[in-house]
Amino acid sequence: MDGQAIESIGIVGAGLMGTAVAAASIAAGMRVVLADADPRALDRATEGVREQLAELDHASPGEFESLLAERLIVAPGFDAMASCDLVLESIVEDAAVKCRLYAELSPWLADRAILATNTSTIPIEQLAASLPRPERFCGLHFFHPVARRPLVEVVRGGRTSPATVAAAARFARAIEKEALVVADGPGFVVNRLLMPYLTEAVELLLDGAAVERVERAATEFGMAKGPLQLIDEIGLDTVVAGGKVLWRAFPERIVLSPLMVALYKAGRFGVKSGAGFFDYTNCDGGDGAATVDPFALQKIAEWARTPQPFDDEQLRDRLFLPMIAEAARLLEEGRVSDPNDVDTAVVLGLGFPAQRGGLLRWADTIGLATVVERLGRLETLGPRMEPPELLRRMATEKRFATPP
Repeated sequence: MDGQAIESIGIVGAGLMGTAVAAASIAAGMRVVLADADPRALDRATEGVREQLAELDHASPGEFESLLAERLIVAPGFDAMASCDLVLESIVEDAAVKCRLYAELSPWLADRAILATNTSTIPIEQLAASLPRPERFCGLHFFHPVARRPLVEVVRGGRTSPATVAAAARFARAIEKEALVVADGPGFVVNRLLMPYLTEAVELLLDGAAVERVERAATEFGMAKGPLQLIDEIGLDTVVAGGKVLWRAFPERIVLSPLMVALYKAGRFGVKSGAGFFDYTNCDGGDGAATVDPFALQKIAEWARTPQPFDDEQLRDRLFLPMIAEAARLLEEGRVSDPNDVDTAVVLGLGFPAQRGGLLRWADTIGLATVVERLGRLETLGPRMEPPELLRRMATEKRFATPP
Protein backbone atom coordinates (compact mmCIF):
# COMPACT_ATOMS: atom_id res chain seq x y z
CA MET A 1 0.00 0.00 0.00
CA ASP A 2 1.52 3.33 -1.11
CA GLY A 3 -0.59 5.47 1.20
CA GLN A 4 -2.01 8.95 0.86
CA ALA A 5 0.41 11.54 -0.55
CA ILE A 6 1.27 14.32 1.89
CA GLU A 7 1.48 17.72 0.22
CA SER A 8 1.04 19.93 3.27
CA ILE A 9 2.02 19.46 6.91
CA GLY A 10 1.14 21.34 10.07
CA ILE A 11 3.62 21.19 12.94
CA VAL A 12 2.72 22.18 16.50
CA GLY A 13 5.90 22.99 18.38
CA ALA A 14 8.48 25.36 16.92
CA GLY A 15 11.43 24.07 18.90
CA LEU A 16 14.53 22.39 17.51
CA MET A 17 12.72 19.23 16.40
CA GLY A 18 9.72 21.05 14.95
CA THR A 19 11.82 23.47 12.89
CA ALA A 20 14.02 20.61 11.67
CA VAL A 21 11.03 18.60 10.41
CA ALA A 22 9.63 21.78 8.86
CA ALA A 23 12.89 22.33 6.96
CA ALA A 24 12.96 18.73 5.70
CA SER A 25 9.35 19.06 4.53
CA ILE A 26 10.00 22.38 2.77
CA ALA A 27 13.03 20.88 1.05
CA ALA A 28 10.77 18.07 -0.21
CA GLY A 29 8.39 20.59 -1.76
CA MET A 30 5.65 20.58 0.88
CA ARG A 31 3.76 23.52 2.32
CA VAL A 32 4.33 23.87 6.08
CA VAL A 33 2.26 25.53 8.79
CA LEU A 34 4.27 25.95 12.00
CA ALA A 35 2.49 26.86 15.24
CA ASP A 36 3.50 27.34 18.85
CA ALA A 37 1.77 28.70 21.95
CA ASP A 38 4.97 30.49 23.01
CA PRO A 39 5.37 33.86 21.22
CA ARG A 40 9.12 33.70 21.75
CA ALA A 41 9.29 30.37 19.91
CA LEU A 42 7.25 31.82 17.06
CA ASP A 43 9.57 34.82 16.85
CA ARG A 44 12.53 32.45 16.40
CA ALA A 45 10.72 29.93 14.19
CA THR A 46 11.55 31.28 10.72
CA GLU A 47 15.21 31.71 11.60
CA GLY A 48 15.24 28.20 13.07
CA VAL A 49 13.85 26.73 9.85
CA ARG A 50 16.39 28.75 7.84
CA GLU A 51 19.24 27.30 9.94
CA GLN A 52 17.89 23.78 9.49
CA LEU A 53 17.65 24.28 5.70
CA ALA A 54 21.33 25.20 5.76
CA GLU A 55 22.04 21.96 7.67
CA LEU A 56 20.30 19.99 4.91
CA ASP A 57 22.48 21.65 2.26
CA HIS A 58 19.44 21.49 -0.01
CA ALA A 59 19.58 25.00 -1.44
CA SER A 60 21.90 27.98 -1.58
CA PRO A 61 21.46 30.70 1.05
CA GLY A 62 20.14 32.95 -1.71
CA GLU A 63 17.26 30.53 -2.33
CA PHE A 64 16.23 30.20 1.32
CA GLU A 65 14.11 33.35 1.38
CA SER A 66 12.02 32.37 -1.63
CA LEU A 67 11.52 28.85 -0.23
CA LEU A 68 10.43 30.25 3.14
CA ALA A 69 8.13 32.82 1.55
CA GLU A 70 6.49 30.25 -0.72
CA ARG A 71 6.17 27.28 1.62
CA LEU A 72 6.21 28.37 5.29
CA ILE A 73 3.40 29.87 7.36
CA VAL A 74 4.17 30.68 11.00
CA ALA A 75 1.02 31.19 13.06
CA PRO A 76 -0.02 31.28 16.74
CA GLY A 77 -3.30 29.41 16.14
CA PHE A 78 -4.56 26.31 14.38
CA ASP A 79 -6.90 27.73 11.72
CA ALA A 80 -4.26 27.49 8.96
CA MET A 81 -3.94 23.77 9.69
CA ALA A 82 -7.45 23.05 8.42
CA SER A 83 -6.03 22.44 4.94
CA CYS A 84 -3.11 20.23 6.02
CA ASP A 85 -2.86 16.55 5.04
CA LEU A 86 -0.74 15.72 8.08
CA VAL A 87 -0.40 17.47 11.45
CA LEU A 88 2.57 16.58 13.65
CA GLU A 89 2.63 17.36 17.35
CA SER A 90 6.15 18.01 18.66
CA ILE A 91 5.74 19.48 22.15
CA VAL A 92 6.81 18.62 25.70
CA GLU A 93 7.01 14.91 26.61
CA ASP A 94 3.98 14.97 28.91
CA ALA A 95 0.92 12.86 28.08
CA ALA A 96 -1.56 15.18 29.82
CA VAL A 97 -0.25 18.25 28.00
CA LYS A 98 -0.34 16.43 24.67
CA CYS A 99 -3.92 15.25 25.20
CA ARG A 100 -5.08 18.78 26.06
CA LEU A 101 -3.50 19.98 22.83
CA TYR A 102 -5.28 17.28 20.81
CA ALA A 103 -8.62 18.36 22.27
CA GLU A 104 -7.99 21.93 21.08
CA LEU A 105 -6.52 20.88 17.74
CA SER A 106 -8.90 18.13 16.60
CA PRO A 107 -11.85 20.39 15.65
CA TRP A 108 -9.61 22.19 13.15
CA LEU A 109 -8.44 19.09 11.29
CA ALA A 110 -9.83 18.05 7.92
CA ASP A 111 -11.52 14.64 7.75
CA ARG A 112 -8.66 13.35 5.57
CA ALA A 113 -5.95 14.65 7.92
CA ILE A 114 -3.60 12.37 9.79
CA LEU A 115 -2.59 13.41 13.30
CA ALA A 116 0.84 12.22 14.41
CA THR A 117 2.96 12.63 17.51
CA ASN A 118 6.72 12.94 17.75
CA THR A 119 6.70 11.42 21.25
CA SER A 120 9.80 9.40 21.94
CA THR A 121 8.41 7.16 24.69
CA ILE A 122 4.68 7.60 25.45
CA PRO A 123 2.49 4.74 24.11
CA ILE A 124 0.31 5.72 21.16
CA GLU A 125 -2.77 4.02 22.61
CA GLN A 126 -2.48 6.14 25.75
CA LEU A 127 -2.45 9.33 23.69
CA ALA A 128 -5.22 8.12 21.36
CA ALA A 129 -7.66 7.31 24.18
CA SER A 130 -9.86 10.39 23.74
CA LEU A 131 -9.30 11.15 20.06
CA PRO A 132 -12.38 11.25 17.81
CA ARG A 133 -10.53 9.42 14.99
CA PRO A 134 -7.88 7.15 16.58
CA GLU A 135 -7.56 5.21 13.32
CA ARG A 136 -5.94 8.33 11.80
CA PHE A 137 -3.40 8.73 14.62
CA CYS A 138 0.14 7.33 14.75
CA GLY A 139 3.64 8.03 15.96
CA LEU A 140 6.26 9.73 13.78
CA HIS A 141 9.35 9.63 15.94
CA PHE A 142 12.27 11.62 14.54
CA PHE A 143 15.80 11.59 15.92
CA HIS A 144 18.20 14.36 16.84
CA PRO A 145 19.78 15.83 14.82
CA VAL A 146 17.11 15.38 12.15
CA ALA A 147 19.38 16.48 9.30
CA ARG A 148 21.89 13.73 10.09
CA ARG A 149 19.68 10.91 11.41
CA PRO A 150 18.01 9.17 8.45
CA LEU A 151 15.52 7.13 10.51
CA VAL A 152 11.89 7.76 11.44
CA GLU A 153 9.96 5.31 13.61
CA VAL A 154 6.40 5.00 12.31
CA VAL A 155 4.53 3.75 15.38
CA ARG A 156 1.38 1.74 14.84
CA GLY A 157 -1.14 2.04 17.68
CA GLY A 158 -3.73 -0.62 18.40
CA ARG A 159 -6.39 1.28 16.44
CA THR A 160 -4.16 2.90 13.80
CA SER A 161 -5.40 1.96 10.34
CA PRO A 162 -3.11 0.38 7.72
CA ALA A 163 -3.84 3.38 5.46
CA THR A 164 -2.55 5.77 8.13
CA VAL A 165 0.63 3.74 8.60
CA ALA A 166 1.16 3.64 4.83
CA ALA A 167 0.67 7.41 4.47
CA ALA A 168 3.01 8.16 7.39
CA ALA A 169 5.69 5.88 5.92
CA ARG A 170 5.24 7.53 2.51
CA PHE A 171 5.73 10.94 4.12
CA ALA A 172 8.94 9.75 5.79
CA ARG A 173 10.29 8.50 2.48
CA ALA A 174 9.28 11.76 0.77
CA ILE A 175 11.55 13.71 3.12
CA GLU A 176 14.35 11.17 2.44
CA LYS A 177 14.09 9.20 5.68
CA GLU A 178 14.07 5.46 6.27
CA ALA A 179 10.64 4.53 7.66
CA LEU A 180 10.78 1.78 10.28
CA VAL A 181 7.27 0.62 11.17
CA VAL A 182 7.16 -0.59 14.79
CA ALA A 183 4.51 -1.77 17.22
CA ASP A 184 3.28 0.44 20.02
CA GLY A 185 4.75 0.25 23.52
CA PRO A 186 6.73 2.43 25.96
CA GLY A 187 9.84 3.73 24.22
CA PHE A 188 8.91 1.93 20.97
CA VAL A 189 12.15 0.35 19.68
CA VAL A 190 14.94 2.92 19.52
CA ASN A 191 14.42 4.46 22.95
CA ARG A 192 13.97 1.04 24.54
CA LEU A 193 17.53 0.42 23.31
CA LEU A 194 18.84 3.91 24.00
CA MET A 195 17.78 4.15 27.64
CA PRO A 196 19.96 1.27 28.92
CA TYR A 197 22.96 2.86 27.16
CA LEU A 198 22.36 6.27 28.74
CA THR A 199 21.46 4.75 32.11
CA GLU A 200 24.70 2.79 32.36
CA ALA A 201 26.78 5.80 31.33
CA VAL A 202 25.40 7.80 34.27
CA GLU A 203 25.66 4.83 36.65
CA LEU A 204 29.31 4.37 35.65
CA LEU A 205 30.02 7.95 36.78
CA LEU A 206 28.60 7.16 40.22
CA ASP A 207 30.67 3.96 40.34
CA GLY A 208 33.90 5.93 39.85
CA ALA A 209 34.47 6.14 36.09
CA ALA A 210 35.59 9.55 34.84
CA VAL A 211 33.40 11.43 32.36
CA GLU A 212 36.16 11.40 29.76
CA ARG A 213 36.69 7.63 30.08
CA VAL A 214 33.00 6.86 29.63
CA GLU A 215 32.86 9.05 26.52
CA ARG A 216 36.07 7.59 25.11
CA ALA A 217 34.88 4.00 25.66
CA ALA A 218 31.85 4.75 23.47
CA THR A 219 33.60 6.71 20.71
CA GLU A 220 36.52 4.25 20.47
CA PHE A 221 33.92 1.51 20.04
CA GLY A 222 32.68 3.56 17.10
CA MET A 223 29.63 5.44 18.41
CA ALA A 224 29.04 8.78 16.73
CA LYS A 225 28.98 10.55 20.11
CA GLY A 226 29.63 9.66 23.71
CA PRO A 227 26.49 8.94 25.79
CA LEU A 228 26.90 11.96 28.07
CA GLN A 229 27.26 14.36 25.15
CA LEU A 230 24.23 12.69 23.61
CA ILE A 231 22.23 13.30 26.80
CA ASP A 232 23.25 16.96 26.65
CA GLU A 233 22.18 17.25 23.01
CA ILE A 234 18.84 15.50 23.50
CA GLY A 235 18.31 17.57 26.67
CA LEU A 236 18.42 16.28 30.23
CA ASP A 237 14.80 17.37 30.69
CA THR A 238 13.74 15.23 27.72
CA VAL A 239 15.81 12.25 28.88
CA VAL A 240 14.38 12.49 32.41
CA ALA A 241 10.81 12.69 31.06
CA GLY A 242 11.39 9.68 28.80
CA GLY A 243 13.09 7.81 31.61
CA LYS A 244 10.03 8.28 33.83
CA VAL A 245 7.76 6.79 31.16
CA LEU A 246 10.01 3.75 30.83
CA TRP A 247 10.48 3.46 34.60
CA ARG A 248 6.71 3.24 35.06
CA ALA A 249 6.62 0.43 32.50
CA PHE A 250 9.79 -1.40 33.61
CA PRO A 251 10.62 -0.29 37.18
CA GLU A 252 12.85 -3.30 37.77
CA ARG A 253 15.16 -2.35 34.87
CA ILE A 254 15.15 1.43 34.62
CA VAL A 255 17.26 3.44 37.07
CA LEU A 256 16.00 6.91 37.99
CA SER A 257 19.40 8.38 38.70
CA PRO A 258 19.69 10.90 41.56
CA LEU A 259 22.47 12.56 39.56
CA MET A 260 20.14 13.17 36.60
CA VAL A 261 17.44 14.47 38.93
CA ALA A 262 19.92 16.84 40.60
CA LEU A 263 21.07 18.27 37.26
CA TYR A 264 17.46 18.53 36.10
CA LYS A 265 16.39 20.42 39.22
CA ALA A 266 19.32 22.79 38.75
CA GLY A 267 18.19 23.60 35.22
CA ARG A 268 21.30 22.01 33.67
CA PHE A 269 19.58 20.64 30.59
CA GLY A 270 22.63 20.42 28.33
CA VAL A 271 23.19 22.35 25.12
CA LYS A 272 19.84 24.16 25.31
CA SER A 273 20.68 25.69 28.71
CA GLY A 274 24.41 26.14 28.15
CA ALA A 275 25.55 23.37 30.50
CA GLY A 276 24.78 19.79 31.46
CA PHE A 277 27.50 17.21 31.79
CA PHE A 278 29.57 19.60 29.67
CA ASP A 279 29.87 23.40 29.64
CA TYR A 280 28.87 24.91 26.29
CA THR A 281 29.42 28.55 27.23
CA ASN A 282 32.20 29.00 24.69
CA CYS A 283 30.79 26.69 22.04
CA ASP A 284 28.74 27.61 19.00
CA GLY A 285 25.49 25.64 19.11
CA GLY A 286 27.05 22.88 21.16
CA ASP A 287 29.92 22.28 18.72
CA GLY A 288 33.55 22.86 19.55
CA ALA A 289 35.69 22.18 22.57
CA ALA A 290 33.11 21.68 25.31
CA THR A 291 34.66 20.94 28.69
CA VAL A 292 33.31 18.89 31.57
CA ASP A 293 31.08 21.14 33.65
CA PRO A 294 32.39 21.76 37.21
CA PHE A 295 28.84 21.73 38.60
CA ALA A 296 28.28 18.28 37.12
CA LEU A 297 31.51 17.08 38.72
CA GLN A 298 30.33 18.46 42.06
CA LYS A 299 27.04 16.57 41.81
CA ILE A 300 28.81 13.37 40.72
CA ALA A 301 30.97 13.61 43.86
CA GLU A 302 27.89 14.17 46.04
CA TRP A 303 26.15 11.03 44.77
CA ALA A 304 29.18 8.83 44.16
CA ARG A 305 29.34 5.30 45.52
CA THR A 306 32.47 3.38 46.49
CA PRO A 307 34.77 3.78 43.45
CA GLN A 308 35.38 0.66 41.35
CA PRO A 309 38.26 0.04 38.97
CA PHE A 310 37.24 -0.43 35.32
CA ASP A 311 39.24 -1.61 32.35
CA ASP A 312 38.15 -0.72 28.82
CA GLU A 313 36.33 -4.02 28.26
CA GLN A 314 34.33 -3.59 31.47
CA LEU A 315 33.27 -0.09 30.41
CA ARG A 316 32.16 -1.38 26.99
CA ASP A 317 30.27 -4.26 28.59
CA ARG A 318 28.37 -1.94 30.93
CA LEU A 319 27.40 0.35 28.05
CA PHE A 320 26.49 -2.12 25.31
CA LEU A 321 25.55 -5.52 26.75
CA PRO A 322 22.34 -4.20 28.37
CA MET A 323 21.30 -2.97 24.92
CA ILE A 324 21.62 -6.52 23.57
CA ALA A 325 19.50 -7.85 26.43
CA GLU A 326 16.84 -5.22 25.76
CA ALA A 327 16.86 -6.03 22.04
CA ALA A 328 16.17 -9.68 22.91
CA ARG A 329 13.22 -8.57 25.07
CA LEU A 330 11.82 -6.53 22.16
CA LEU A 331 11.96 -9.61 19.96
CA GLU A 332 10.40 -11.75 22.70
CA GLU A 333 7.53 -9.28 23.04
CA GLY A 334 6.97 -9.05 19.29
CA ARG A 335 7.68 -5.28 19.19
CA VAL A 336 9.89 -6.12 16.24
CA SER A 337 9.86 -9.40 14.32
CA ASP A 338 13.14 -9.17 12.43
CA PRO A 339 16.56 -8.79 14.10
CA ASN A 340 17.60 -6.76 11.07
CA ASP A 341 15.09 -4.08 12.12
CA VAL A 342 16.94 -3.73 15.43
CA ASP A 343 20.21 -3.26 13.58
CA THR A 344 18.65 -0.70 11.24
CA ALA A 345 17.22 1.17 14.24
CA VAL A 346 20.49 1.47 16.13
CA VAL A 347 22.66 2.32 13.12
CA LEU A 348 20.33 4.93 11.60
CA GLY A 349 18.69 6.20 14.80
CA LEU A 350 21.45 6.04 17.42
CA GLY A 351 24.68 6.31 15.45
CA PHE A 352 25.76 2.77 16.30
CA PRO A 353 28.87 1.99 14.21
CA ALA A 354 27.78 0.72 10.81
CA GLN A 355 31.07 -1.14 10.41
CA ARG A 356 29.96 -3.48 13.23
CA GLY A 357 26.82 -4.31 11.25
CA GLY A 358 24.40 -3.29 13.99
CA LEU A 359 23.83 -4.29 17.60
CA LEU A 360 22.76 -7.89 16.99
CA ARG A 361 25.30 -8.61 14.28
CA TRP A 362 27.95 -7.38 16.69
CA ALA A 363 26.46 -9.76 19.30
CA ASP A 364 26.79 -12.58 16.79
CA THR A 365 30.40 -11.58 16.15
CA ILE A 366 31.46 -11.81 19.78
CA GLY A 367 29.29 -14.89 20.33
CA LEU A 368 25.98 -15.08 22.16
CA ALA A 369 27.32 -17.51 24.73
CA THR A 370 29.99 -14.91 25.51
CA VAL A 371 27.34 -12.20 25.79
CA VAL A 372 25.35 -14.29 28.28
CA GLU A 373 28.48 -15.13 30.27
CA ARG A 374 29.60 -11.48 30.44
CA LEU A 375 26.13 -10.32 31.47
CA GLY A 376 26.36 -12.90 34.24
CA ARG A 377 29.41 -11.09 35.60
CA LEU A 378 27.21 -8.01 36.01
CA GLU A 379 24.30 -9.75 37.76
CA THR A 380 24.95 -7.91 41.03
CA LEU A 381 23.63 -4.79 39.27
CA GLY A 382 20.15 -6.30 39.22
CA PRO A 383 17.48 -7.37 36.70
CA ARG A 384 18.59 -4.95 34.02
CA MET A 385 21.61 -7.19 33.42
CA GLU A 386 19.66 -10.46 33.43
CA PRO A 387 19.75 -12.22 30.04
CA PRO A 388 16.17 -12.84 28.84
CA GLU A 389 15.11 -16.36 27.95
CA LEU A 390 15.29 -15.69 24.20
CA LEU A 391 18.91 -14.61 24.51
CA ARG A 392 19.80 -17.72 26.52
CA ARG A 393 18.08 -19.93 23.96
CA MET A 394 19.69 -18.17 21.01
CA ALA A 395 23.07 -18.62 22.71
CA THR A 396 22.70 -22.37 22.32
CA GLU A 397 21.79 -21.90 18.65
CA LYS A 398 24.82 -19.61 18.28
CA ARG A 399 23.11 -17.01 16.09
CA PHE A 400 20.95 -13.93 16.65
CA ALA A 401 20.66 -11.85 13.51
CA THR A 402 19.28 -13.14 10.25
CA PRO A 403 21.61 -13.43 7.26
CA PRO A 404 21.92 -10.34 5.06
